[in-house]
Amino acid sequence: MQDKFRTFAALHVPGDPLILYNAWDAGSARAVASAGAKAIATGSWSVAAAQAYGDGEGLPLEIALAGATRIAGAVDLPVSIDFEGGYAVEPEAVAANASRLAATGAIGCNFEDQVVGGEGLHPVEFQAARIAAMRAATGPSFFINARTDIFLQNAPATHDEEMADTAIARGKAYAEAGASGFFVPGLVDLTLLGRVCREVPLPVNFMAFPGAPGAREVAGAGVARISHGPNPYRTAMAALTAAAQAAFDWR
Repeated sequence: MQDKFRTFAALHVPGDPLILYNAWDAGSARAVASAGAKAIATGSWSVAAAQAYGDGEGLPLEIALAGATRIAGAVDLPVSIDFEGGYAVEPEAVAANASRLAATGAIGCNFEDQVVGGEGLHPVEFQAARIAAMRAATGPSFFINARTDIFLQNAPATHDEEMADTAIARGKAYAEAGASGFFVPGLVDLTLLGRVCREVPLPVNFMAFPGAPGAREVAGAGVARISHGPNPYRTAMAALTAAAQAAFDWR
């Protein structure tokens, strides 16, 4: 297991990013692994949708943990789980849930700072305390990919230097609290992205989606990890729907 922790952390290289094509169950994880993946990551939206639940911790915790166990057991690669807001608010409860996640065989997780089921973001000091509690519960090697939702919660046209300043301050605080990486979904401005990569002392995760800058461009900005969020699931379901329609239209 320690080899997986070390391997996963070492794959985060600024300018030569780890590519994560997000899976949602054991079967999709095996498909992604067979395509040449170096690691597996889930996306909460896809995992929930595959079980007919909504995102935002709509998927019950017990089902999320059971799914993580099955995915981690289905592949030989390191597996990171999108754990949303930790299925709790208070640091002690987050720590207890993170400990259970670590026991599934996952080597890390995404952990976001938005108020799940509410509005806005947790205050930076409180989110840092939540990260510190998760670190204490999971040990020194568990890869905590600390996500800030500041860019997702604001339209791209409003992303500016002031917003980047706020994100960078959060990234620095999360690093000090024990985070392993910094995830900035929704940020597509390459100049601002480059600033975040230079000024936050953590490997930065970019989320790819249709219309966003390509891998070569964001690698040039210094990102160390590129994930794909819900888009692999959406692509697969669109292909399945089209194939089913073709089968039904045999006449």
